[in-house]
Amino acid sequence: MPATSHQKRRRVLAAAAGLTTVGALVAAMPAGAHERDKGHGHGHGHGYGRTVDVQLLSFNDLHGNLQPPAGSAGRVTHTNEDGTTRTIDAGGAEYLATHLREARKGNRYSITAAAGDMVGASPMLSGLFHDEPTIEALNKLKLDVTSVGNHEFDEGAKELARLQNGGCHPVEGCYEKKADGRPKTFRGARFPYLAANVTNEKSGRPVLDPYFVWEKNGVKIGFIGVTLEGTPDIVSAEGIKGLKFGDEIETINKYTKVLERKGVKSIVALLHEGGAPASGSYNYDCDSPGPGDGISGPIVDIAKKVSPQVDALVTGHTHQAYACTIPDPSGKPRTVTSAASFGKLYTDTTLTYDRRTRDIVRTSVASANHVVTRDVPKAADMTRLIDRWNTLAAPIANRPVGYISADIENPADSPERPAGNLIADAQLEGMAPADKGGAQLALMNPGGIRAGLVHKASGGEGDGVVTYGEAFTVQPFTNMMTAVDLTGAQLITALQQQVSGPNQAAPKILQVSEGFTYTLDMTRTGADRIVTGSVKLNGEAIDPARTYRVAMNEFLAGGGDGFAVLKEHKNKLVGASDLDLLNAYFAAHSSPSAPLAPPATGRITVVR
Repeated sequence: MPATSHQKRRRVLAAAAGLTTVGALVAAMPAGAHERDKGHGHGHGHGYGRTVDVQLLSFNDLHGNLQPPAGSAGRVTHTNEDGTTRTIDAGGAEYLATHLREARKGNRYSITAAAGDMVGASPMLSGLFHDEPTIEALNKLKLDVTSVGNHEFDEGAKELARLQNGGCHPVEGCYEKKADGRPKTFRGARFPYLAANVTNEKSGRPVLDPYFVWEKNGVKIGFIGVTLEGTPDIVSAEGIKGLKFGDEIETINKYTKVLERKGVKSIVALLHEGGAPASGSYNYDCDSPGPGDGISGPIVDIAKKVSPQVDALVTGHTHQAYACTIPDPSGKPRTVTSAASFGKLYTDTTLTYDRRTRDIVRTSVASANHVVTRDVPKAADMTRLIDRWNTLAAPIANRPVGYISADIENPADSPERPAGNLIADAQLEGMAPADKGGAQLALMNPGGIRAGLVHKASGGEGDGVVTYGEAFTVQPFTNMMTAVDLTGAQLITALQQQVSGPNQAAPKILQVSEGFTYTLDMTRTGADRIVTGSVKLNGEAIDPARTYRVAMNEFLAGGGDGFAVLKEHKNKLVGASDLDLLNAYFAAHSSPSAPLAPPATGRITVVR
């Protein structure tokens, strides 16, 4: 399938600029290529009546999960009519493709859009190849447009531009070869990435297109894409140097006016920020008026302030499932959706387009989430794609690195996680020797733990065997480890920052190594939730005036995830990567005859 004119234009600009730095990259990225774009135009027929129904299929936070996510990460919860619940195995690109293609049938006008984090923190099948397999899969899915998420910046703005424009990796080169043996160049995304609120600090211009207009038979839908303003707090600072992340509401409202001036009155915002419904069931009615029902989180305030001219918001980031209505500034209900994560759900929204007003009839908008079940035929083209990349990855991915006696879980709703304890212990052991940093304890950010470990074999390796590919899925960022000096006072402040400041609304509880203990009192608020007198190392109370050697990854050492105090460290020593330390820990503490048991919890005492 040939590249779109949009993609060709981007490639010419990038090549002409001779991009060698982030600054050069940002200066070269166009802000107006959107005006040439047309949608894929799925469906058939003309439908020249007064109104036409436009189908909007959407999803978010795929994170390179081409294969079905393992364990609990690959299940969604369904609430039955009698109030009981059941779980459904879900996800996998082979099934997502089948579901989307089936959903499009009979729809003359169908658009497929996403709300960011398509790549980044990906399992090994995609992550090992810098997410080229996922971009290829999204091209085959006929994705029309997506906003950027924070994880699109994991490897920096220059790498994001490569994913958009194409070209082989600047260090590792081309991964595949043509039939004649010549390198096969990665072609890039055939859909536009939108980043309206990510601008060059010097020029003020967006680093990617701010909006995209889908058009078919005179029907025009405008899409504005933004990522969360707080992205600099949760990605590596080096990769986004020279970039500014603006206010989501101001940016959407600004480009809504731009689109209106161009005659585009039907507008959808693709926003990589979200909320939390009162129930974890994908089919929960979050418009229920009962006490404690509904949805909370940043998306509520954003939705209430985004221009009423925006007809729907497709959101992400929180990995939650919802299809709600939230009042716009004029008080009228407006659809706000999110399809969980990892390709387990997709959202089907009907937008009724009025040809005379060129606007969406908001009272007719209907939206629902659907499960990407695994009881449908696999899409053959996706199977071939996965098999092809698996063949390239197999020599590395299938190598055993350790053995476990049971599942080592990573429950997102638990302050202390067995997988987190395992990782923190591995990091402490790797950084504890005097010549490796002399660490006395380790801290691990929960967002860096992307999966648990499942005892059941995922392939032919056998039950209890941990492969390199599985370990990579748990720790996909390949963060370098550091050992740093922190005072006891700074250490206590770091614990307090878990539940205060930017983390007060959604606490980020650090995973801690064995021997480091404290009490988290959730009946209190803010920093007071940390019972300071309970913070101990090997049974001895932390002395605020004393200096401690602490192991943590480079992301945390840079103040990531809202832990500003950690930037105040001294005497940093850089060690091996987090993945290398995890694999070394498995090698030292497990064998086929003596597998590693899940670490016990209890390091963090939680009062509720």
